[in-house]
Amino acid sequence: VLASIPSMKYLPGDLIEIFRIGYEHWAIYVEDDCVVHLAPPSDEFEVGSITSIFSNHAVVKYSRLEDVLHGCSWKVNNKLDGTYLPLPVDKIIQRTKNMVNKIVQYSLIDGNCEHFVNNLRYGVARSQQVRKEACLPGVSVSRNPGFSWSLEALGLLEIYHSIGWIIF
Repeated sequence: VLASIPSMKYLPGDLIEIFRIGYEHWAIYVEDDCVVHLAPPSDEFEVGSITSIFSNHAVVKYSRLEDVLHGCSWKVNNKLDGTYLPLPVDKIIQRTKNMVNKIVQYSLIDGNCEHFVNNLRYGVARSQQVRKEACLPGVSVSRNPGFSWSLEALGLLEIYHSIGWIIF
């Protein structure tokens, strides 16, 4: 149980990768077993649900890590530290706290929770979940010519019109 995990496992400014079914959710550790993360903007979408990706807005939430996990496994993952220099911790935390309760644009392709936390830690909005080509069989989704992405792993078989995806 989370309460038995010593806080030394994570430090302020660490990125927390949460393993949901079919995708990863990301948060940034702030203090006192609390994180900041993107959440659906209303009760219309359940937090932690795959359906939450169908909103083009998100709210920045300050939550207990345990409440964000929804029973899923997780790890500290500052995987871009070798590529980008993290900002000073005090700046990361200040930037992170300044975002709490704000409504932000959300896009699965170019503005998801991984982009959000990487921008707070490194000043660079980047997601490795979203790649130009995914080598997965199934339904492919195209937003722009030359951009192909499989959603079979996510179990998504719907067209999300607001960002102009075309299923082919």
